[in-house]
Amino acid sequence: MSTAPTYDLGVIGGGVVGSTLALFAQRGGLKTAIIDRGPLCREASGVNAGTLTLQMTRVALIPHAMRAHAMWASAREWLGHDVGVVVCDGLSLAFTEREAALLEERAGKRRAAGAPITIVSRDEALRVEPGISDKILMAGHCVVDGYANAYLTGQAFRAALIEAGVAVMENRPVKGLERTDKGFVAETAEGPVTFRRVVLAGGVWIEPMMAWLGVHLPIKVLVNQLTVTERIRPVMRTVVGIASGLLSLKQYPHGTVVIGGGWQGLGDRERGGVELVPERLVGNIRLACHAIPELAGARLARGWAGLEAETADALPAAGPIPGIPDAYVCGSIHSGYTSGPSIARSLADVILGREPDLPLFPIDRLLKAATP
Repeated sequence: MSTAPTYDLGVIGGGVVGSTLALFAQRGGLKTAIIDRGPLCREASGVNAGTLTLQMTRVALIPHAMRAHAMWASAREWLGHDVGVVVCDGLSLAFTEREAALLEERAGKRRAAGAPITIVSRDEALRVEPGISDKILMAGHCVVDGYANAYLTGQAFRAALIEAGVAVMENRPVKGLERTDKGFVAETAEGPVTFRRVVLAGGVWIEPMMAWLGVHLPIKVLVNQLTVTERIRPVMRTVVGIASGLLSLKQYPHGTVVIGGGWQGLGDRERGGVELVPERLVGNIRLACHAIPELAGARLARGWAGLEAETADALPAAGPIPGIPDAYVCGSIHSGYTSGPSIARSLADVILGREPDLPLFPIDRLLKAATP
């Protein structure tokens, strides 16, 4: 007879979203377990650029992004551990008339949703960030911006979860999930784990996870390329992007500059990000040097590819799984590092029987669209 405990809640997927949800659920009184096939926050949550930005966030996510930015900025208070957060200004640059029109339109919509984004002149942008090119026409300026050290995220969450009493099961792939009359059983190589309720929080892997329950939820897999320079003298002090969204730049306190922006590499859900595409990488780096001219003298230290999940409408999958009581999904959030903690906290409130103060994103809309 098995003596393994039955948890009130099982969270499958240990990225930023799953870890945040497990933490708040445990603190809310639910005996919680979190399971991941690798170490916590070492998939998408550990290999992104760590950017905390509103200017790259979907309009519908602005309220969550605002709250999550405040959560990241106060990580020591609610998480209890440092994740290297730096709060600073952010600029989105326009070099052409087309980019300027795009910038004004998007900034207006995000501002209407509550983001403190203003349009500033070239001279004002240069005052905010002297390192940018003087060839810009204008810029979007947001005082709620910044970045974290994505590499530290897993270490911080692991410590916080263990301190809270969550059962942390790392390096333990889940092979399947079965419904029973008492809840759910996750099959792993080390044996079954039983829950009364379950949350699927696996990012790009949510699609095969949902298949365990007989639900088809298409999730697109993006393979983002990122690079980091050697340590160089300070050449910028803000987070810099461009109106098209194909660039994100920030310089960490120790001198390295991380270059991102969604230029696509090769990989897939099964293998992860497996290969960089040099011709695309060159375009990304040229754009970075165009925005911050002094970067042209820096050497690249390394590059990598990380996966990002996207639903059909690029909005999150967050809420109950229709037709399956006590099963929930949470993830596939564009710019999820920025907004993920807030969305996960709202879903934890729902599971705890509380009314969330910010709306979720139920997947009914996506399941209807996926029906042949």
